[in-house]
Amino acid sequence: MRFDTPVFFQSITPGIYNPTTGNYDQDKVGEDKVFSNVTDAGVETLKLVYGEIRQGALTIRLQNHYDETFDRIRIGKKLYHVDYSRTFRTKSVYVVSEVQ
Repeated sequence: MRFDTPVFFQSITPGIYNPTTGNYDQDKVGEDKVFSNVTDAGVETLKLVYGEIRQGALTIRLQNHYDETFDRIRIGKKLYHVDYSRTFRTKSVYVVSEVQ
C-alpha cells in the first residue's frame, strides 16, 4: 500500500459579526496536510455503512492516528464528509462521501 495521496483535514472557524458593516466576516478554514492511501470503498463496506451502493464513496487509510478535531476532508478540489471512522492500534481508517 502506498501512502502517497495528500489529504487535507479542514477545520472551519465561523466568521464573527462585524458591527461596522452589519455582516458576518468570511469563515476561516484551517488545513492540515497528511499523506494517506485513498481507494474507492468496496461493495461490502458500502452495504455495511450506508445499506446501499453509493457513488463517490472513498476509503482513506492513515499510517498514524489523526487526533485533531476537523469538520471535513479535502482531496484535490473535492470536499468529503466522514461517514464512518475506525481507529486501530497504529492506523486510522475513514469512509467518506462527497459533499454536494
